[in-house]
Amino acid sequence: MAAEGEALMAAERAETSTAPAVATESGANGKAAASGKPAMVLGIDESEHSYYALEWTIRHFFAPGQPQQYHLIVVSAKPPAASVIGIAGIGTAELLPRVELDLKRASARVIDKAKEHCSHVADVSYEVKEGDARNVLCEAVERHHADMLVMGSHGYGAFKRAVLGSVSDYCTHNAHCTVMIVKKPKHHKKHEQLGFHRKEA
Repeated sequence: MAAEGEALMAAERAETSTAPAVATESGANGKAAASGKPAMVLGIDESEHSYYALEWTIRHFFAPGQPQQYHLIVVSAKPPAASVIGIAGIGTAELLPRVELDLKRASARVIDKAKEHCSHVADVSYEVKEGDARNVLCEAVERHHADMLVMGSHGYGAFKRAVLGSVSDYCTHNAHCTVMIVKKPKHHKKHEQLGFHRKEA
């Protein structure tokens, strides 16, 4: 338990050390305002569909040597540890620190990988927010007054979509901006599939 406590403290220190890039909202907002660029929020998680959406966005909006028209804000949602454990029971309290540590490590991996992809993007910031991804992304759109929200499509079937809910469906109907869904094409298809949903102001 002592080792787990030290590991958790180390993860918290690591998260704090990346605060200017990950959690400093004022820094991101000030940067966007100073550049005069509209904000683009991109939701990301550990899925390959999510990273494909990031790669596609960088390729089409932030290509090296091309003018970058947007301030890119990469947002990842970290679920609360209690929601991952589920129904409380005997031993739940002991599990929480371990689960919290695993979630923080997962979030750090997501952001680190995103930074690798965005290494040449001049105007980019990163955020990790605790909560349901649907709410986290819609709140990020409001907070940054974003013109566009980009996310990948997991390609759930009808049953899984009904059980788990769709982040993209929710954001399409609730985000107050243009929503772009980037769907990873199957191997036999040559072109990306995109879905646009533009909200009227």
